[in-house]
Amino acid sequence: MTMPDTGDTAPDFTLPRDGGETVTLSALRPAPVVLYFYPKDDTSGCTKEAIAFTGLISEFEAAGVKVFGISKDTVAKHDKFVAKHELAVPLLSDAEADVCEQYGTWVEKKMYGKTYMGIERATFLIDGTGQIARVWRKVKVPGHAEEVLEAVRAL
Repeated sequence: MTMPDTGDTAPDFTLPRDGGETVTLSALRPAPVVLYFYPKDDTSGCTKEAIAFTGLISEFEAAGVKVFGISKDTVAKHDKFVAKHELAVPLLSDAEADVCEQYGTWVEKKMYGKTYMGIERATFLIDGTGQIARVWRKVKVPGHAEEVLEAVRAL
């Protein structure tokens, strides 16, 4: 499984989001889009990442960019996560990990000597034509949302 890279066409998808609507990537054009893939709602790193993007959402919107978080969590879990932390970033539910697989973020992970499948934290900046403008792999949360915003401003 290869992860799409800079210059590739972003794989299209339609996924349910918190609040009950659906989002189709290609329907968002010509707006640029940030997709950040994260392992699980309401865990330490994922919460910090969601709060960081929420804190900058008005700046992303001012730049004309739409931001979405994607995990395997259900829409109901996303709704609770959004309400608990007052998140402003829409969260998409990829329950079957199909979109995660298309983006190469559904990977084998190891923890405490056990091997399992999970989502690798990664972010994709997609330009208004549907091309991937920038990819961040194995993301470290501190400063990441700010780094993505800088890349958005450079589009």
